[in-house]
Amino acid sequence: MIRQAVLLVEIAILSALILATRCANYRDVLVAGNVYFTDADCYARMTRVRMCEQHPGLIVRHHVFENYPQGTIPHTTAPLDYLIFALSILLRPFSAHAIDLAGAFISPLLALLGGWFLWWWSRRMRFRYRWAMLLLYAISPILVHGDELGRPDHQSLAMLLVTIAICAEWTLQIKPSPNWSAVSGVAWGIALWVSFYEPFTLLAITLVMLAAIARENIFARSRRIGWTLFTASVALAFAVERRIPSLSIFASGEIFRNWSRAIGELAHVWPLNPVWFRWAGYMIAVAPILIWLGFRTGKSTRLRQGSGVQASKNKDQAPPMFIIVLLAATYLLTIWQARWAYFFMSIFAIALPALLEPIKSHVAVWVGFTLSIFPILRDWDERLWPKEMEYARRVEQRNESVQLRDLAASLESREVRPFLAPWWFSPAIAYWSGQPGVAGSSHESLKGIAESARFFLTEDWHEARVILENHGVAWVLAYDSERVVQNSSAILGLAVPRYALCSVLDRTPAQVPRFLIFSAQNRAGKLYRVGQMSRQMLPVRMR
Repeated sequence: MIRQAVLLVEIAILSALILATRCANYRDVLVAGNVYFTDADCYARMTRVRMCEQHPGLIVRHHVFENYPQGTIPHTTAPLDYLIFALSILLRPFSAHAIDLAGAFISPLLALLGGWFLWWWSRRMRFRYRWAMLLLYAISPILVHGDELGRPDHQSLAMLLVTIAICAEWTLQIKPSPNWSAVSGVAWGIALWVSFYEPFTLLAITLVMLAAIARENIFARSRRIGWTLFTASVALAFAVERRIPSLSIFASGEIFRNWSRAIGELAHVWPLNPVWFRWAGYMIAVAPILIWLGFRTGKSTRLRQGSGVQASKNKDQAPPMFIIVLLAATYLLTIWQARWAYFFMSIFAIALPALLEPIKSHVAVWVGFTLSIFPILRDWDERLWPKEMEYARRVEQRNESVQLRDLAASLESREVRPFLAPWWFSPAIAYWSGQPGVAGSSHESLKGIAESARFFLTEDWHEARVILENHGVAWVLAYDSERVVQNSSAILGLAVPRYALCSVLDRTPAQVPRFLIFSAQNRAGKLYRVGQMSRQMLPVRMR
């Protein structure tokens, strides 16, 4: 009875900590009775979910709501769409905004499932320091960002599936098991369905390591069920999606390079960047020593022919070699692209209890771990109790989102009336208004992003009119010209013009071209309706 009570208390504490950290940004997401998502891509995801709600069973393979009128072939896939849709069905009795709430809460719930799995798995593995893993999983800012409230991104589902798959692979190296083989096969297969990029890379590294050390174990009888289910999952993904996975993240060209500099997940994270300590604490600095110590004491799990050792007899084992290689590989990949940090930290948290096993003193471990997470706690202190300037920025951003939503409501119509707006706002406006936009926020919509940038930068009214005509634009939304002109010039790699159209639209509405009719404004921006006008009446340059 006491043991059961202790287990319930453990689960309750872990669950509360995971949900508290993932929902700490609720003031920025739940505003004035509405849901505001954290990233532009999240609105594109939610537009997909709305399409699935309107046409149950639909598999969205083409986005007509961005890069209009050509649209895009997205890299996003169906599993997360229908997870959010299924959650919205459960929320319908409790809210009139079930779709929005489902999108807001799906990632925290996936994080909660991941926490429960790690709690159960670490108990089976009998890790002495398993709570170091669970606490780091619960509070690491980068893991929280991947699963936070209002971020319905495929990364949250991919992180969960990859975590389960890696834990299953670890267990299989200790003792062959058809059950764990099945878990591994399904987790890897669905992870590839969700996102082909990161899961495929991690799976390839894992298989190369296992093949290099004990090739016969990969094709052992106990693993046949795993390979069968993996093949079935991948085949199902191809049958449902009916397209080859996109690797357009490796696109080249000046526009792509300029755009990628504005995307935080594509930024480099150099080894001396202090953000590593804010993600993992000081423990990341001593991790190489712990890995070396584990190998030196001869406690590491090396895959050898016929080597199958019970976890109960090797509680002080270091992580298997493939875990160490995955940890090193994701660290290097994070230096290249910050988006890999989600997977690096997931693997680091999984490996941490085993890395700490050679240290026999519980007091030393927990004192060291507590001191090591000070940078993480400092980061949370800044988030929960921000300085005055940061607090004012957040309030301004919330107000701006509400006002942009009000402007977007003016675009609602049963007819298709496309709009042109700054690219980072386009997915949100498309979601709120139900109208397609010229631009988007993904790398698949780079053509639309470039066209919108040219429109806002041009000094030639005839060129502006041609852009609007080519895309069938009915509405133009103007925003703070300083930000628009800086971003647009960075995207195109051009100097800032003196009489950029976005400056005229923002500052002097009375002087805009006659084919743009001022319709509405608030503090966030101005809305113009595209009217009819003969080209002979257009001046060549702005003055």
